Amino acid sequence: MQDNAIPGAVVVVKSAKQGNWSAAFGTRSIDTSKPMSVDDYFRVGSNTKTMTSTVILQLVQDGKLALDDPIAKYWPGVPNGDRITIAQLSEMRSGLYSYTFDPQFNATLDNDPEKVWTPEELLAIAFAHPVNFQPGEKFDYSNTNIILLGLVIEKVANMKVAESFRQHIFEPLGLKHTSLPAATDSSIPDPHPQGYSFGTNVSTIDTFTLPAAEQAAAVAGTLKPNNDTSASPSWAWTAGGAISTADDLATYVKALVGGGLLDEKMQKTRLDSIQPIDPADPVHAGYGLGIARFGPHVIGHDGQIPGFMTFMGYDPASDLTIVICTNLAAVPSGEGSALVLLKAMLPVFYGADALPEANTSVSTTAPPSNSAETTTPGR
Repeated sequence: MQDNAIPGAVVVVKSAKQGNWSAAFGTRSIDTSKPMSVDDYFRVGSNTKTMTSTVILQLVQDGKLALDDPIAKYWPGVPNGDRITIAQLSEMRSGLYSYTFDPQFNATLDNDPEKVWTPEELLAIAFAHPVNFQPGEKFDYSNTNIILLGLVIEKVANMKVAESFRQHIFEPLGLKHTSLPAATDSSIPDPHPQGYSFGTNVSTIDTFTLPAAEQAAAVAGTLKPNNDTSASPSWAWTAGGAISTADDLATYVKALVGGGLLDEKMQKTRLDSIQPIDPADPVHAGYGLGIARFGPHVIGHDGQIPGFMTFMGYDPASDLTIVICTNLAAVPSGEGSALVLLKAMLPVFYGADALPEANTSVSTTAPPSNSAETTTPGR
């Protein structure tokens, strides 16, 4: 943490072989010595995407929509909407431009961080850009996909997404500290740390990596990060707006991967959907129906949003759960903060060979890196 300017972290490990362990490290604020707590709340960023896709799969399971339905059936005006399927949106294979790359959008985030965004505004930004490729052609991480799926849920289920999450995920699993707040609510329940980021939204469009001199200053503590705690997360909505605790995420990810939210057939469909992000490197990262694989063992997701980063993973073969929550988005070298800590932990369970060779982030809700260091070519 010191080597990467990470102020604070909460870690939960649940292992059938080695027991359960949780601990908090560092401070809630860079300006005080108040320690982190294992009960702290965090913005969980793109881990929200797993929730959105879970409800979509539940609706498919209930016969209310189909994975091969075109998005045009539910929402008009989508480029290639007659050929982009629900599955391709969830799997990040639609080809739609992610609104989080738009320069003016990022400038607005910097200049008006409390702005409350609507899904329609976000889609208008995305659809003003050409598509990146034809549907199904390849993987490309796009928040636009998951905003569309959120609108599909509200139309098909005839209720707000937050209520769908509550009824179909949070309550069945007993997640009492997890929520998708209203767009107008930028608060975080107490107790919670302050959340930090280096750089601006505009400066991190292409990479989170700071210039060498700034990296050194950040680690030395002479370059302070921005405090993004109160910035509105409304622009992330179903792609990254949820709040949770480390313990709730540990319960959730085990059900997400091991079963408990879908029937056996649909759960198998979900896990079987995971494909390599980079076909030339099938081992280190994969993505499927709102679910990700990190290396050969761990399945789950990660989430980065200005101020915070979280990772949640479960290995069904060994019944191992790992959750990491931090109050820094990306470290000065550009990598997601929770993934830096994950890489230090994995050898304890799998040996040195389990270490990812590169940043295996599959999320970066916003504004994540688009550099060659990451396996996700989108933010």
